[in-house]
Amino acid sequence: MTEHDIIIRPIITEKTMTGTQDKKYTFEVDKKATKIDIKRAVEKLFGVQVNKVNTLHVRGQMRRQGRTQGYTRSWKKAVVTLTDESKTIEFFESMV
Repeated sequence: MTEHDIIIRPIITEKTMTGTQDKKYTFEVDKKATKIDIKRAVEKLFGVQVNKVNTLHVRGQMRRQGRTQGYTRSWKKAVVTLTDESKTIEFFESMV
């Protein structure tokens, strides 16, 4: 798997943007990716030093459309914490 296959997209919400002040960044990642894979991918893509990676599986939610019902897709979320000496990720700086 390449780095672009591991990191699918950044998660941009009010809660995740407040975490950028503490150098915590949230990404949607591949379901099969491990913490070590995610750490290497972030370090290579953005040129930063990763201190810690926390992952969690987000279950799909039940949705209804009239009589029809189903689940949204499940996915994996990673919260990446950078070291104090590391630079910030420029992509998130333009959002704040």
